[in-house]
Amino acid sequence: MKKVYVTRMIDEEAIDLLKKKYEVDINLKGRDLTKDELLNIVMNYDAVLTMLSNKIDKEVIDKSKNVKIFADYSVGYNNFDVDYAKEKGIYLTNTPDVLTNATADLALSLLLAVSRRIVESDAYVSDGKFKEWKPKLLLGKELYGKTLGIVGFGRIGQAVAKRANGFGLNIIYYNRTRKEDKELNSKYVDFDTLLKESDFISIHTPLNKETYHLFSKREFELMKDDAVLINTSRGAVIDEEGLIRVLKTGKLFGAGLDVYENEPIVPNELINLENVITLPHIGSATNEARKAMAIIAANNIIQALEGEMPENSVY
Repeated sequence: MKKVYVTRMIDEEAIDLLKKKYEVDINLKGRDLTKDELLNIVMNYDAVLTMLSNKIDKEVIDKSKNVKIFADYSVGYNNFDVDYAKEKGIYLTNTPDVLTNATADLALSLLLAVSRRIVESDAYVSDGKFKEWKPKLLLGKELYGKTLGIVGFGRIGQAVAKRANGFGLNIIYYNRTRKEDKELNSKYVDFDTLLKESDFISIHTPLNKETYHLFSKREFELMKDDAVLINTSRGAVIDEEGLIRVLKTGKLFGAGLDVYENEPIVPNELINLENVITLPHIGSATNEARKAMAIIAANNIIQALEGEMPENSVY
């Protein structure tokens, strides 16, 4: 019987799908596998269901003598050495589409929370500081009539635009290609124009050679004073040290971050800034999204092991 390894416990319905056909082992340690543990595991399995935190590089692929597929439990796949896996004839798959709504909801949540200083306000009350109402206590920013710039206008970026319409925001976007959709009430602009004109910026681009440190010193300087920056895509799209410097100067109103450059390491300087909200990569953390991701990953494995092309192959 073919063997499948799952690197973290996922929805039981997906596990049951795999168990109907294969022998299934699961990492129940309550933590990520170390590199050495992963290297020892891949030698003994026909398929591995991976997390974004599992780096599937040349070394791992070379140990994967019998592995037909690495099925990532994620829409992003920058943890894969795609070219080398393709050269070795190993399928790599992801879980697109199903986390669109969850991530778009979170992006809007961060936008509202940073703009209205929700976390600061909660701490203010929790710390016993709320003694009286004050005219200028914790003043924030309204969304209505302001400009939201969306960087990356794929499924998630467009879902954010749909939600933003309900708040009366003017929407501009930058993408490699234009996406014309009258229902989104959005306007394509070049990247520098977006930086200069946006009151709020939400990032929804994948991480690759072109987008690594897409936001750095030059881009921060072009942004409006008092702008809000939201990132629910990949941490390394932003030069984190540069962001910390610019936030300390007070140029930006604040930032809402769900991802980090060296995840799961989050710099203390970032955590300690009052105008930053830091979340533990929960963009897809809804019951609905995580269940759907698990089932898609399981089905990708079944297709590959049954001799079919997986529906969600990344190449």
